[in-house]
Amino acid sequence: MPLFQRFRENWLRPALFFGNNPLSLLGGALTTASGVTMIVYWMAEIVGRPLANPYFGIIFFLILPALFIAGLALIPVGIIARRKRLQKEGAIPVEYPHIDLNDRIFRHGLDIVLVATIVNLLVVAVATYRGASYMDSPQFCGQSCHVMHPEYTAYQISAHSHVPCVECHIGNGAQSYFAAKVNGTKQLIEVSLHPVAHLAPKIIPDFPTPIPSPVTSLRPAREICEACHTPTRFDGDKLLVKSDFADDETNSETQTVLILHLGGVDSLSHLTGIHGVHLGHIEYIATDETRTTIPWVQRRNADGTDTVYASSDPAGAPPKGERRTMDCIDCHNRAAHTFVTAEEAINRAMAGGGISPDLPFVHKKGLELLKATYTGEDDASAKIPAELTEYYRANYPSVLASKPALVKAAGEELATLYNQNVFPWMKVTWGTHPNHIGHMDYPGCFRCHDGSHTAKNGSSITQDCAACHNLLAVEEAKPKVLADLGIQP
Repeated sequence: MPLFQRFRENWLRPALFFGNNPLSLLGGALTTASGVTMIVYWMAEIVGRPLANPYFGIIFFLILPALFIAGLALIPVGIIARRKRLQKEGAIPVEYPHIDLNDRIFRHGLDIVLVATIVNLLVVAVATYRGASYMDSPQFCGQSCHVMHPEYTAYQISAHSHVPCVECHIGNGAQSYFAAKVNGTKQLIEVSLHPVAHLAPKIIPDFPTPIPSPVTSLRPAREICEACHTPTRFDGDKLLVKSDFADDETNSETQTVLILHLGGVDSLSHLTGIHGVHLGHIEYIATDETRTTIPWVQRRNADGTDTVYASSDPAGAPPKGERRTMDCIDCHNRAAHTFVTAEEAINRAMAGGGISPDLPFVHKKGLELLKATYTGEDDASAKIPAELTEYYRANYPSVLASKPALVKAAGEELATLYNQNVFPWMKVTWGTHPNHIGHMDYPGCFRCHDGSHTAKNGSSITQDCAACHNLLAVEEAKPKVLADLGIQP
């Protein structure tokens, strides 16, 4: 018997016979409907009219592909189910309905089935790729899950807003991808069960509020940060100007000017400055989950020996805690998700012109409004501008009358600052997530450079300010050094 004839008799005719069942027909309808819908959406993207809502991405890249594959799966399931039922009833025909390939209509039907099969394979391939790509997008990570709203808000205004989340949080390779998806599935279960988690807190998992920091599963900095940044590059020195405003009526401005010795590896291969010194092999033990308390540090010296600095007995046993090799993340711990203090937020906004220093007591009143309690973003967006306007109406009506635009802009900027840093539902407020760069608002550098970490030979980790920076002016009004540099008159 010719090959095609055997295929027709043993496969095609039985498949058509058993395929005539409600379950297989439902699968075909489901596959067709979801496939056509996805194709229309992809065409809309090609012509530049994609739907911006992140939940549409879940529908078109995750749910519809799943329905499409489920529909395909229902077709053979229905065929198998009908065959078993007829076999049990003894109703399987001796000869299946005849297939006449001379029938033009039937041949056209086979053509349609063949084309549909090819299209289905292409749709499955494209849908799988698009689904995986969408799950790796910042929109999916930050907008689809409301739990991530604080982190996504900070990410959007960070210097790394153009870097996809997966570049740091997943990485290359199947193992990293699989581990990330398993962890994501765990988080999805926690979020889904949140409404009932309080009924059995020891059994039903719930997500933490706020999201813990640091991320312990993050890959080493050499695999993420150093993919773009070169720590051995010599950066030299950097000029930093920091503005602060007082709580008096004129919002008196003072400025601190310093030279940061970033350093690196110089032309003679010497390790210099902040980056250079910390490029050496340094290990530490943190005794708390936030890596803020560091009682033990070990440095690898140039001659290959190790020096241990401890806040207790350097010759004693190392304390119990997380032991890490220091890398970029230990200082730049909020590189893409930075939250600032209320004071830092308003000082930056006033220095940048978002809040005009010409408004009397705007620094004092602004801080008061930022630190007040609101139920959420909408509440803050409504109350902060209204209360600032009311303050000037009651105390400085002439200012409100002559500078209404400045008052309005200041109120809106204050609301924006609040909504970028405070998220009551996730228990994120001013200072919840410390930033270890510097040592003004949080311990930062002083976690190790506190003067209490000593070695057996009596030496200690330096507290010399000049090792990291030189202060050119400290909280001075119009520092002369800036005028000399031509930065301000």
